[in-house]
Amino acid sequence: MAQQDTQQEVVVDKGHASWSDLIKLEDYWAIWLGFAILAIGLIIYLPNEPKNLRETIAESNAIMQMEANRAPFKTIEYYKASDAKGLKATSTPIAKAIKKFQNKPHGWSTNPGEAFFMGSERADAKKAKAVAKYEKAEAAAQAALASATTAQQAAADANFSDAQLNQQASDAISNWRNKKFAAGKAKKKTKVKPYDQLTWLAILCVALGIFFAIGRAAMGHSPVKFFIGFIFVFIVATLAYVAAQQSTMKGLGIGYAAWAILFGLLISNTVGTPKWVMHAVQTEYFIKTGLVLLGAEVLFSKIVAIGIPGIFVAWVVTPVVLITTFIFGQKVVKMPSKTLNIVISADMSVCGVSAAIATAAACRAKKEELTLSVGLSLVFTSIMMILMPAFIKAVEMPYILGGAWMGGTIDATGAVAAAGAFLSQKALYVAATIKMIQNVLIGVTAFGVAIYWCTRVDCTPGRSVNAWEIWYRFPKFVLGFLAASILFSWIYASMGPDVGYAMIDHGVIRGFSKAFRGWFFCLAFVSIGLATNFRELGHYFKGGKPLILYVCGQSFNLILTLTMAYIMFYLVFPEITAKI
Repeated sequence: MAQQDTQQEVVVDKGHASWSDLIKLEDYWAIWLGFAILAIGLIIYLPNEPKNLRETIAESNAIMQMEANRAPFKTIEYYKASDAKGLKATSTPIAKAIKKFQNKPHGWSTNPGEAFFMGSERADAKKAKAVAKYEKAEAAAQAALASATTAQQAAADANFSDAQLNQQASDAISNWRNKKFAAGKAKKKTKVKPYDQLTWLAILCVALGIFFAIGRAAMGHSPVKFFIGFIFVFIVATLAYVAAQQSTMKGLGIGYAAWAILFGLLISNTVGTPKWVMHAVQTEYFIKTGLVLLGAEVLFSKIVAIGIPGIFVAWVVTPVVLITTFIFGQKVVKMPSKTLNIVISADMSVCGVSAAIATAAACRAKKEELTLSVGLSLVFTSIMMILMPAFIKAVEMPYILGGAWMGGTIDATGAVAAAGAFLSQKALYVAATIKMIQNVLIGVTAFGVAIYWCTRVDCTPGRSVNAWEIWYRFPKFVLGFLAASILFSWIYASMGPDVGYAMIDHGVIRGFSKAFRGWFFCLAFVSIGLATNFRELGHYFKGGKPLILYVCGQSFNLILTLTMAYIMFYLVFPEITAKI
């Protein structure tokens, strides 16, 4: 009884101390900094609507409503009206000015210097080449439009009562949309202008260094030492972006995350990470702030838009795979480290690096275990984003089914979008939306792992676990992630889907917070590499158990996700699939 009283006193003391934690703990500073960025984004974008935004939306919606009542499929006129209302806040002058400040290094092919600088002569030559490709793509889109118009007219002449003609028209229109999407991507590449990105990158480095140094100072660390080390970390992050922007690397899907970790590892395992740099090697600080920003991108209206099928694929399959993989790792593979087991399971089943970070914080995994999990995730993500679209095309799998399959299995959000774009616009939409739905489980997973570890793994025999212990184990930044998701979902819904799309999705998020999130993640990956020594990782690879666990878990994930996606999208809710 005396022992219980002592424990209770400790808990009470922790409860009193928690108020000071709000300005001393890293998790809370991730929330404050993340919300500071979101607040600035709202202040900048909300007062600056694109011209005639609401009038254009009203006119387009009227046409779309009329066309929806006229035909059993989405007509050419319907899509044209939909395109017309697609105004974006990112096209405003202030958004373009902000983009220069946030921009990562530019794309390049054979000359890495073009990542930072391009003169007018080279810009003109590159633009001419891009224009030629665009004209070719636009010609293909126009030809597809002509075919779609003919097919739609044939269906209309039959009063849309001939199912075969309707299907032919729908297929022709879908083909036109894909060609138009490709032409739109080609058109973006024609907007080539001379640039000097080095100056803007230097300004961004200073701004972010000061931004994060404020939190470090409040946590009791030297802001000057952090800032000096941050410059080095930022330079390595910039080089990671440069490598990822190379045309061949982009085609292979080797993104900035892999390069950031690789460059960091090369430094730490050769010359060694300088001690003065270690003050800024703050993996969790960077990634947690980025994850709070990621929360704003998880909009409930988009989750609802794809309906129950997507929710089943993301919210039913994911926990089944997570739990099964963890049990498999303990009972069959016999992973010696439970923390490594659960981090790999969460990384593979939920949503890659973000889930791994949250889970590692909840179960107090070692940094080497997190590094190993992230490394496995990045390797398999690069492989899957190339092989899965190729396989889907080869077996002629319906693209909506393929998009759902990729969205539920490929770990990284960016890789999911890239893989979906290989197939079609619909596949991209389905894949990205399911991945967004899956991202919601980051917080749920962290909370569940925190409870399980407190009550089953780290518990002391004969000692009861109380709520304070679970609270202190729970990664607090997840609350910021959830709060950002709820807040931005509410703002988006209050504006309506069309204005919300223009001002929130393609304004505050894509025009402001998402770019910062990319930089924060890149800084975190560099920090992972700089803080990791291969010798520390060696014993985790004994017997190849982490690799076996990942391969077996991902294989189960692939099979279960494809099965669930087919059942939900094509057997149970085919009417929802038909409307996508």
